[in-house]
Amino acid sequence: MTKSTSGSNTYDAIVIGAGISGMYFVHRLRAMGMTVRVFEAGSGVGGTWYWNRYPGARFDSESYSYGYSFSQELLDEWEWSEHFAPQPETLRYLNYVADKFDLRRDIEFNARVKSARYDSQAQDWTIETENGKSASAPFLLQAMGCLSAPYIPEIAGFESFNGDSWHTSTWPHESVDLSDKRVGVIGTGATAVQMITEIAKNVGDLTVFQRTPNYCKPLRNGPITAAEQAEIKANYAETFERCNNTFGGFVHGADERCAFDVSEEERLAFYEELWAGKGFSFWLGNFSDILSDEKANETVGAFVREKIRARLDDPAVADLLVPTDHLFGTKRQPMESGYYEAYNRPNVHLIDLHETPIECFTEQGLKTSGASYAFDIVIFATGFDAVTGALNRVDIRGEDDHALKDKRDDGPSAYLGMSTTGFPNMFITGGPHNSSSFCNIPRCLEQNVEWITDCIAYMREHGYSRIEATDTAEAAWTQHVLESADETLLTKTDSWFMGANIPGKKRVFLNYVGGVPTFRAKCAEVAGQDYAGFVLS
Repeated sequence: MTKSTSGSNTYDAIVIGAGISGMYFVHRLRAMGMTVRVFEAGSGVGGTWYWNRYPGARFDSESYSYGYSFSQELLDEWEWSEHFAPQPETLRYLNYVADKFDLRRDIEFNARVKSARYDSQAQDWTIETENGKSASAPFLLQAMGCLSAPYIPEIAGFESFNGDSWHTSTWPHESVDLSDKRVGVIGTGATAVQMITEIAKNVGDLTVFQRTPNYCKPLRNGPITAAEQAEIKANYAETFERCNNTFGGFVHGADERCAFDVSEEERLAFYEELWAGKGFSFWLGNFSDILSDEKANETVGAFVREKIRARLDDPAVADLLVPTDHLFGTKRQPMESGYYEAYNRPNVHLIDLHETPIECFTEQGLKTSGASYAFDIVIFATGFDAVTGALNRVDIRGEDDHALKDKRDDGPSAYLGMSTTGFPNMFITGGPHNSSSFCNIPRCLEQNVEWITDCIAYMREHGYSRIEATDTAEAAWTQHVLESADETLLTKTDSWFMGANIPGKKRVFLNYVGGVPTFRAKCAEVAGQDYAGFVLS
């Protein structure tokens, strides 16, 4: 039975987060005749693209592979202006979707959820927000995203700094003029690479504090021509089908050959071809063994290191920016459009935190073991408590008042990455051990939302009110996830994939790297067997 919504705080489903999956949940659940309420911490829709407004923020997935695929009318109407759209355009797109499907009437903004509790007798979830509101529903759908809990390292003296500071994900919504400012940036990951490239063009003085250099690859962005636009629109079905059948859900699929199946001359020519390509082609369209064989990987790493050195004027700076402490592709690959040239500017400086670590903030700026620096602004490009962080920041309690955070002390476990034992009728998108956390995210989030809503529809059709994963199914899936990861080189590197960027967080693989086709097939198999691995009642 559908629950009332008029003047009530009881619904058929509650969704946390109004990003890509949260918005799609509203559309799907409404079509099923269900009442739904979304609680969103921000003042608008968009999730990642609402929060991350730093200069240079843009797709590194091809724009036409990123948008929703569920509406042909939407695909026909919307036109991306660039192959890799900038943040403002992406946010406009998501607002366009919200307007087109009238989604906002079921979304409560400025409502950060602080707790969620399951009542076994009532078979209901009740959420409470930080501003004192509450709501209940049989189904709780987590749509908070895998990179939405910003991490700021604890640095002594922070409160004494007289300047401004913020994390890249909380960049001010109003314009920031850096043209006469002394700016310090902590971090050189994928976000920092985009931001540093952009702010270096018009900054008073910029000092970058680097812990780990990365293997950055040129994005090769550009405007979409009228002819390209027509081709994109004509081929949407093929594009989305390809994404469903590639390892990472991108338009780029791995070459079937191994690196040493060809001569060195052929190998280098292939690398040059991929290097000249757009987006993740070099990472995900490379030889099939570069993420599983160290010798193959080194041929790629050596190629990229030479490319980096060739773009830097100062050999000493090049030494700092060339990665030597991890294998190519085992961290999230940053895409760039002039990043290395930024360091050729006289007002851009690079500090190696391995040689001179940060000791503390001062009133004027930052002090390392080697020197003191004065700043007007310090920007934290220090990443996120990925995949589990957003979930852990909400006090989520399942049966017998057990906390989700406590369950994960030994690392995450979730059946298909979407459900976890002890938390009935709770589903997760973009969560641990889910393909969507290692994927062209919207492609996998659409699959998550469709699978979850199809499951709810099945329950309603068959008179079930409760669903929970079994311990056996969850343990088997967790084992499969970790074994799949161990077959790659990804586990050899400290990264957010492993949770290694957060002090005290257990080092364990957080994503799923069995590939999008395998994940989709497994989900289809479970559904086809009347949701095998779940107990329905």
